Amino acid sequence: MDRRWLWFGAAALLIIVFFSVRSFTRDRLPVRAAQAIHAPLASTVSTNGRVEPEANHEIHSPLSTTVKAVYVQPGDHVPAGKLLMELDNIEARAKVASAESGVKAAQAAVEAATHNGTQQERQMAASDIAREKLESEQARHDLDALVKLNATGAASLSEVSAARQRLQNAEAGLHSSQESAQSRYSNAEVVRAQAALADAEAGLAAARQVLGQTSIRAPIAGTVYSISAGPTEFVEQGKLLMQLADLSQERVRAYFDEPEIGRLQVGQEIQIKWDAKPGKSWKGHIERTPVTVITFGTRNVGEVLVKIDEHDSDLLPDTNVTVTVTTSSEANALTVPREALHSENGKAYVYKVAGDELKRTPVVTGNLNLTQEAILSGLEQGDWVATGTTSGQPLQEGIPIKVVR
Repeated sequence: MDRRWLWFGAAALLIIVFFSVRSFTRDRLPVRAAQAIHAPLASTVSTNGRVEPEANHEIHSPLSTTVKAVYVQPGDHVPAGKLLMELDNIEARAKVASAESGVKAAQAAVEAATHNGTQQERQMAASDIAREKLESEQARHDLDALVKLNATGAASLSEVSAARQRLQNAEAGLHSSQESAQSRYSNAEVVRAQAALADAEAGLAAARQVLGQTSIRAPIAGTVYSISAGPTEFVEQGKLLMQLADLSQERVRAYFDEPEIGRLQVGQEIQIKWDAKPGKSWKGHIERTPVTVITFGTRNVGEVLVKIDEHDSDLLPDTNVTVTVTTSSEANALTVPREALHSENGKAYVYKVAGDELKRTPVVTGNLNLTQEAILSGLEQGDWVATGTTSGQPLQEGIPIKVVR
């Protein structure tokens, strides 16, 4: 009896030893792990942009003509009013002369309309009135004489009647000439003549403006940074000739993809980099957020205007740059690598290292950047979380692990 109990005890001991050895010798899942630590956390978004002057002055050709001379080169700093370029102005001068002639003709027409005719017409009218007055006076004198003769029987009634008719005709002619001299033009004709003069004067002003624009001068003190036409070159009306700006006042027009627009706010910090100046960057801030979404190549983007806070002459206009905006920043956030985060049904969790196994732990997340994510609750400073396995196997709760650092 005692021997049987001895054998039972030995068998139980062997079983315990077997499972103990197995638990210690079987393969453990190799995992990478990272520690939850407090650190600064900044969330950023990068995109492309283009440098442009805040106040750009584009100079276009006022007419189709030939470039006569160019007095500056790209990069020249010029004072306001400096002569930059001259265009051939023969056609412009001819148009000014024609417009001046048109104004003089219109002025003469207004003068005639408001003074009842030209000077020659007024002189002729005065001569006609004087002659008709004499004829009227003579007709009255003849009538008076015939009336007296008729009273003595020396003149017949028919002669008196004929003399009276001549007087009436003379007085009617005099009245008509006087009326014509006083109101030769109607009010509508006067208004039409005045409108024609105004139109001619506007045409002359436009012709003189074009003539003045053939001598191109700097509208402001600044830098000529683009010249698009050279001497003897023919240019069409409206062609861009050159661009001038104060390059100490520049900005960046940046293009952010539509999903990122909601994270942008006026005043957010911007970092600007240009590939032509490696290792150098400029600081700025958002001056204006998008007001609409536009198509930019194959992208739907919003245009953002960036004010450059630290400007120097190295950042040239029309250059393509990279802009990075800081959308959020925390000085002391509890963070873990983003690859440690998992999600199920919209709820985040991590695999926390608990001894030699993993424990699925729900967490509440906050801000994030490209590599780190803030943990608002669920972890403490110093906790270790699994970020993946070295074997490619999925992480699982409760399986034995071996942390590989």
